[in-house]
Amino acid sequence: MKLPVSLRAVVYGILVGLIAANVWPLLLRTLGIGLGAAAEAVFLGLYIWWASGGGPPENGRTRRRAFFRNTSLTPRQWLWGLVAALSFAVAVHSAIVLLFRFVPFPAEEFRRGYDFSFIPTQALRWMAVMVSAASAGICEETGFRGYMQQPIEQHHGPSTAILVSSFFFLAFHLTKSWALIGVLPIVFGAGVLLGLLAWSSGSLIPGIIGHFVMDVGLFAYWWTGIAGTFAELPVKKTGIDGAFLIAGAVFAVALTLVFMSARNLKRMRVQPVTAM
Repeated sequence: MKLPVSLRAVVYGILVGLIAANVWPLLLRTLGIGLGAAAEAVFLGLYIWWASGGGPPENGRTRRRAFFRNTSLTPRQWLWGLVAALSFAVAVHSAIVLLFRFVPFPAEEFRRGYDFSFIPTQALRWMAVMVSAASAGICEETGFRGYMQQPIEQHHGPSTAILVSSFFFLAFHLTKSWALIGVLPIVFGAGVLLGLLAWSSGSLIPGIIGHFVMDVGLFAYWWTGIAGTFAELPVKKTGIDGAFLIAGAVFAVALTLVFMSARNLKRMRVQPVTAM
């Protein structure tokens, strides 16, 4: 019996996205940072090639191209896509800053499971951050916003598809030690914004770039501390200060730019191929 479209999309998204995203931690631990990073670069290249319609099985190539949203972007779309990607990352990080101006930053919980101390130098730790961010950005966007969201869009519309992919994006991250109650709306909101960018642009590229930039900051600052430690006190101790007002303004401007970019990308969008 053939499974319903939405159920198949959820299964495909989880399998294609999450299995691939967990290759890098295995390579890092078994091969070390040098060989592991090289192996992951090869793996990601092959992964993109296959997920976007290359390789076997031949009779599934059109479907995979559609799931990957394999369309070319014009220079103007690239421009708005980059604005959207960078604004998305800024919005997420400023939201985290605002959260931890209301409650103390729980550094121990945030950094549990992200110990890079076994990597010998700071430069190599930064390499691990970059590869980790690239792996998560490519694989999770392909899985959640591509293989999961795209077919649901075609059959049930973008609103349902974005909510479904965002729900499973949140559910996947519930296993993380940093998934505290205050962080969950930020994770869900990030999923919604990434889903909006994928749908409005008809491409995974803006979301992959935004996800990568976001994760560079998450890995380097919030999760490993190699770029520093958040030391601002909650506003209940300091009062509403300049730093808090700046963070709020940055969040508002960045979020506005994401929606403005999505609107412009939607106007320029090339209709995707229908599959499944």
